[in-house]
Amino acid sequence: MSPSQKASAISISLPDSQEGGRASPASPGRILLVDDVLDNRIVLGRRLQRRGYEIVEADCGEAALGLLARESFDLVLLDVMMPGISGLAVVSEIRKTLTSQQLPVIMVTAKSLTDDVVEALQCGADDYITKPVDFEVAHARIVVQVNRKRAADTLEQCVRDRTAALSEATTQMTREVEQKRQSTLRAEFLSRHDSLTKLMNRAAFLEAATAASDAHAAGGAPYDILFLDLDRFKIINDTFGHAVGDLALKGLAERLEAIISPKDALARFGGDEFLVLHPCGPGDEPTATLAERIIRKLTEPLVVDSHEVAVGVSVGIAAPAGMHEPAETTIGHADIAMYRAKKDGGDRFRVFDPELAEASRRRSELERDLRVALKSGQFNIVYQPVVELRDHTISGFEALLRWNHPKRGAVSPAEFIPIAEETGVIVQIGEWVLRQACATAMTWPNDAKVAVNLSAIQFERSSVVAIVMSALAASGLAPQRLELEITESLILLSAPHTLEALRQLRKLGVRIVMDDFGTGYSSLSYLRDFEFDKIKVDQSFIRSLPTDEGTRAIVASIAKLAHTLGVATTAEGVETEEQLQHVRTNGIGLVQGFFFGKPISATEIDGVFEALDGNGNAAGFPVSF
Repeated sequence: MSPSQKASAISISLPDSQEGGRASPASPGRILLVDDVLDNRIVLGRRLQRRGYEIVEADCGEAALGLLARESFDLVLLDVMMPGISGLAVVSEIRKTLTSQQLPVIMVTAKSLTDDVVEALQCGADDYITKPVDFEVAHARIVVQVNRKRAADTLEQCVRDRTAALSEATTQMTREVEQKRQSTLRAEFLSRHDSLTKLMNRAAFLEAATAASDAHAAGGAPYDILFLDLDRFKIINDTFGHAVGDLALKGLAERLEAIISPKDALARFGGDEFLVLHPCGPGDEPTATLAERIIRKLTEPLVVDSHEVAVGVSVGIAAPAGMHEPAETTIGHADIAMYRAKKDGGDRFRVFDPELAEASRRRSELERDLRVALKSGQFNIVYQPVVELRDHTISGFEALLRWNHPKRGAVSPAEFIPIAEETGVIVQIGEWVLRQACATAMTWPNDAKVAVNLSAIQFERSSVVAIVMSALAASGLAPQRLELEITESLILLSAPHTLEALRQLRKLGVRIVMDDFGTGYSSLSYLRDFEFDKIKVDQSFIRSLPTDEGTRAIVASIAKLAHTLGVATTAEGVETEEQLQHVRTNGIGLVQGFFFGKPISATEIDGVFEALDGNGNAAGFPVSF
């Protein structure tokens, strides 16, 4: 192999680590001294070492290239004339990969060989030293080249550092820009989607419905709005907590997404309400069929966080009444239809019609008027007598609330009481009735009792025990003269604190009465679980007594059970002599109904506490029987 071939076979690069022989920062420099004559290396090398330089020796070009491939140097002192690979070939090979700034090379040559100097400089050498070596001149030239290299190294390092800093800043800026972009995208998404279910939100749905309405007005396809409200969802939150409730909502939303077609728009309207925009063009599924599928799928049990839960859904359906009906109006109509479906028992759908709108308008007006009725003195209380059959005396009266509307006149309790309960106004109204009834009862002789109805809402949203105690204290009425009537639904849906409140009231001496006994699902179990003072047999049984043998058997069983438990019984709704005889035959001791007296005002009660004869007549009673 020729010297030039040997040189080209060796690749030179700068080592990446200190292990490659990089000089320490305190050293004047690290020099590779290349000379085939040992004495030359000894003389020059030792003098340089005394000046603090780190010297590495090589006795030939091949050895020098090998060291350069493995280690890092600040300078190469390279003899021109060497056996094998010459100094000129070595410097040429170095310059293939390393610049003068990266590795300066000083050639060592004889004075007379001017051609060698010129050729060396042309091959890439940075300077030259003549033999015999004048050390001071040589050292000055070495210092210049080493300083130049180190200045270049410092500059290169600064460039690398600044490049790295710029790269890091660019990376950070890119990261921040991406984070901002993601944040913007998320904000845009949340502005149009529900954060929990990821469905469209109210605003986005209204845009879609408005677009459908505009298209319909321009002659496009008709559409329907389905308003969905989950039934019995509150039980999930109350029983398992809102975290499970949220998971249930997500699961139900996924079911809805699987049910609807890609042409439909689905949104969470808020809480447990959902909306569907359903096209009604040729080939589209009939809306009623879609509603039935939704009801069927959403009523299937759902496993959430190891809990099996079940809900229902009430669906209202509305179509635009005209080509130009606003989308908001159609949504409102679907909402009205949904409330009718819920009122009819839930787990069904109802289609909007104008009669529903009128009923909704009337209800809204009553709700508004109901909120001011108490302050305006529009309520009054009437009292219906409860008669003791054994001697036809007045045992007491049931306090019944009446509303005299300034424009509508008398409003039926069956109409306004449910509204009062839904809005929570029943809490204030109920407390007023209780206080008025207790105060009125204090004017009655013979320790006659007064019965007041309590709503489940009063137990949920107020401190019933404290209110009752306050009413008794303010009126001076003995607790034994107050009867509180509750329905089976209160026990059925009540939380543990409700039963505890009833027990506290009974300890006070207040009598607890189960109203409408027999109309629920578990009446007998309630008698076992709670010690009532009285039960009132529902008037639906009393009406059927003369004509239905099965009803007579039921009433007889109720009376016998009550007698065994030591509980008094009252028959509600006695209106005829025949009904009275059956009640008496079955051993019920107390009766109440139009046969003995209609509800009367507090001022009419004076004089009615006289014994009644067997025909239900009483001298001095102001109301005819």
